[in-house]
Amino acid sequence: MSSANAGWPIVSLSEVTERIMVGIASAATHAYRPSGVPLIRNQNIKPGALDDRDLLYVDPGYERAFKNKRLREGDLLTVRTGYPGTTCVVPAAFEGAQSFTTLISRPQRAKVDSRFLSHYINSELGQSFFTQSQIGGAQKNVNAGVLRGMPLPLPPTEEQRAVGAVLDSADSLIGTLERMVAKKHDIKQGLMQELLTGRTRLAGFDGEWSTVTVGQLGSFLKGRGIKRDDVRPSGIPCVRYGELYTTYVDYTASTVSFVRPAVAATALPIRMGDILFAGSGETKEEIGMSVAYTGEKPAVAGGDIIVLRGTGYNPVFLASLLNSPEVAAQKARGGQGDAVVHINWRFLADIKVTVPQLPEQRAIAEIFQDADAEIAIFERQLKSARSIKTGMTQELLTGRTRLHVEGGS
Repeated sequence: MSSANAGWPIVSLSEVTERIMVGIASAATHAYRPSGVPLIRNQNIKPGALDDRDLLYVDPGYERAFKNKRLREGDLLTVRTGYPGTTCVVPAAFEGAQSFTTLISRPQRAKVDSRFLSHYINSELGQSFFTQSQIGGAQKNVNAGVLRGMPLPLPPTEEQRAVGAVLDSADSLIGTLERMVAKKHDIKQGLMQELLTGRTRLAGFDGEWSTVTVGQLGSFLKGRGIKRDDVRPSGIPCVRYGELYTTYVDYTASTVSFVRPAVAATALPIRMGDILFAGSGETKEEIGMSVAYTGEKPAVAGGDIIVLRGTGYNPVFLASLLNSPEVAAQKARGGQGDAVVHINWRFLADIKVTVPQLPEQRAIAEIFQDADAEIAIFERQLKSARSIKTGMTQELLTGRTRLHVEGGS
């Protein structure tokens, strides 16, 4: 045996498990039912947690046929194919369930804590083992024999439990923040569906909405002159067409790309309040994706961007409306081409939208911006929690930082 930095022994996974095996791989399990014995698949295994959505079920008769592979509370499930190595612990609610082709590890509870083991396998330390041990071509995989030989630093069991509990708490905070971010996004989505259609009106506004064509709201310009090789980490802010559907959502006051002044001089200048459309994309859903530029700094637009410039609209409101499902469906009908889909400004100019007066547009836009600001706060907290968890994992699983446990270190 060799030793870890903390003086922990290094053992193979097989030394601390009762058995390591592959879940059911019989064609019989394809006889799925609406109820019965739960069948856990790769997609149900998330780092550290079992996702019980979209479960399949098999007849109890199959469960009896594979009695030796019934899951127990505390077993570990590891993804074997596709993205090998993702691991979770089987909770009490899934005692007796079955697993389809995943790797099942049954820890010896006197030697190793399931939560500690799961955190270790999901850490960079554990995942590096899977990266080096994968076999296969397009479909990467690992087998039970490989997993049996995985090296594992083994602190005392009480310290394992303490480490597992601390990292579980970090995961719990991350999960809470993830759910909060998702909830805030759902709330904003509901607000947009109500306010952009006029089904719900803000207090103080009761005027009629007008149906106009986009072309009546301003004039169209065409981006030009920026190549991929021209992009720099600093310089004059620029927007490239692919970023309209991969990076920004509805509006942005800053850019992620920049170009040299000489390149910017050949490109189309954009101003605060301009609406930028993706003139091409890979799908009809991407075509015409709209982003309002709300930044004060002068910027430029690259090729395949169509720019609407006007004054009779609120840019955040209009871009949000143009990306709504009803208007996006109109834009999709104007897409031409297969491998690469294009749309022209004349088609965009003829799209019809129903809009309130400018003061109501501004009020609705402020609601959306306030919602985004709140989402951004939770997203920053989530990013920070994930970063802290990563640092804690490195410290605790290597023994660089030790936890005080009764009768231990």
